[in-house]
Amino acid sequence: MRAPGFWAQTPPSPLARALVPAGGLYGRFTAKRMDAPGERAACPVLCIGNLTLGGAGKTPTAIAIATMLREQGKRAAFLSRGYGGRERGPLVVDPALRIADAVGDEPLLLARVAPTVVSRDRPAGARLCVAQGADIVVMDDGLQNPSLIKDVSLAVIDAGAGIGNGLTFPAGPLRVPLARQWPHVGGIVLIGDGHPGEAIAREAERRGLPVHRGRLVPQSDHRLERHPVFAFAGIGRPEKFFETLRGVGAHLAGTRVFGDHHRFSQSDLAGLADAARRVGATLVTTEKDAVRLPKAFAQTLAVRLVFEDEAALRTQLEGILHSTTA
Repeated sequence: MRAPGFWAQTPPSPLARALVPAGGLYGRFTAKRMDAPGERAACPVLCIGNLTLGGAGKTPTAIAIATMLREQGKRAAFLSRGYGGRERGPLVVDPALRIADAVGDEPLLLARVAPTVVSRDRPAGARLCVAQGADIVVMDDGLQNPSLIKDVSLAVIDAGAGIGNGLTFPAGPLRVPLARQWPHVGGIVLIGDGHPGEAIAREAERRGLPVHRGRLVPQSDHRLERHPVFAFAGIGRPEKFFETLRGVGAHLAGTRVFGDHHRFSQSDLAGLADAARRVGATLVTTEKDAVRLPKAFAQTLAVRLVFEDEAALRTQLEGILHSTTA
């Protein structure tokens, strides 16, 4: 789904205010569920989640952190629910199969970096991670899911979006009322620049939580410089992707937006190919969208997360590992 525009409006719009009672009911349910007891895994569990519905940059954050852990000699494995996939798991993802319909988009990207398990049952998934040789589990999403105890949870925030109007679904983008989420958060990852995210970062610092700032850096692709492209994306904030393309010098001859996790039909593909042909442009999409497309249908622009103070994050990770093995 695409986030409705009124979620971002501050102060809250009349429609958002009308939905506040429904948000109150939903929030009471999700907050109670979030506080339920969970199962302890046989190794440390690090959760990369977010406070709101929609994309914030969890997957590149999980990849960056797992890479750091591997550099520290750890055997990290990813655990994902496999949103958008039909498999319930637990199962180990084979990235060569490119079956996003089965396991979801994100697991296919994660599996390029480290062993990845998809499981709706988080504790069962963690057990399979350990059976695969993992000595730390990195959860991609799941901050609000109580079934598996996390040793620490990092909440990823898109600085340009923050928490929108600050209201709980359906009145706003929050999954659980913010006050009920803070006790479960061990740190913030703030991606990019923007006042909305800075407000949350200040609140986190006031609560004594570390704030790790970073930005998504495109991997240099000179083929796109001054080249006409037709860009399309089915992600949480497609405008960010289009702006990144402009940043590497591409000329956007056209754009098309799809819902998050959109399953591309043959009609979609034919329409995209025709639109690009009419403006003499190359089709370009995100890595996440590419796993749901025929191979070589479109070029991709790869990005990676770079932290401003990587040493501070490494120190927090080392602290987690030390406290759970002491």
